[in-house]
Amino acid sequence: MLDRKLSQKIAFWTFRLLGLLVIGILLWILGFVVYNGIGVISFEFLFDVPKNGMVEGGIFPAIVGTFCLIVGSMVVAFPLGVMSAIYTNEYVREGKISKAIRTMTNNLGSIPSIIFGLFGMALFVNAMSWGDSILAGSFTLGLLTLPLVIRTTEEALRTVPDSLRNGSYALGATKLQTIRRVVLPMAFPNIVTGLILSIGRVSGETAPILFTVAAYFLPKLPTSIFDQVMALPYHLYVISTSGTNLEAARPMAYGTALVLITLVLVINFSASLLRKHFGKKVGV
Repeated sequence: MLDRKLSQKIAFWTFRLLGLLVIGILLWILGFVVYNGIGVISFEFLFDVPKNGMVEGGIFPAIVGTFCLIVGSMVVAFPLGVMSAIYTNEYVREGKISKAIRTMTNNLGSIPSIIFGLFGMALFVNAMSWGDSILAGSFTLGLLTLPLVIRTTEEALRTVPDSLRNGSYALGATKLQTIRRVVLPMAFPNIVTGLILSIGRVSGETAPILFTVAAYFLPKLPTSIFDQVMALPYHLYVISTSGTNLEAARPMAYGTALVLITLVLVINFSASLLRKHFGKKVGV
């Protein structure tokens, strides 16, 4: 009995220390970025264009470009991902076909992002003649995040008890009516959470946009989906590694990193709030 209690205490404190270690690493990274970047944050930095070789001015075009790519990629990924998950979870019976689809989805999710960039450049930029544009970048990022959207939606659909589906069928509802009026409303909080978390990944990707949309220096706002844009991840890479005055650009780099990490944290926090909001409506 004593050995069991001792083992339980050891395991408990091991897990606690590991959890605290993870929290400490996160706070360390956040503190480092905030400490080095907070001094740069100002109205001019957030709402002005870059100047003097990007060591002065602001990052407003990069912020706008990042939002354009996020919206465009979600327009591509959300409908395809949700409908694909509905098909594999609700229509395909468990067997070789469903296993093959899930295997291909998992394999697609494990492909390095730079490969998506090369594919997007070959297909959307060159073959389809879209050029380096928001449209090409959005489709590339949409394909990149598609496996994540499919997996999170599938997991959300699996949380809905089969008894609810069977009850709907017993009342004479068709499969489509059951999915639309029973399954999706119950799974919606988890679906929304997964979709918003996928936005967090898109907002931080650099390699795919490097080949398809990102501009090195473009101090103006886009006017068309066929325009190039600056983006926060690529802008951070550029001012940290390129140019002749890296020392002067370093504060701008930390400020850009702080804006980018704040964007990701806000997205994750919004996902939590939305899940709670919609969960209360459906009683989850």
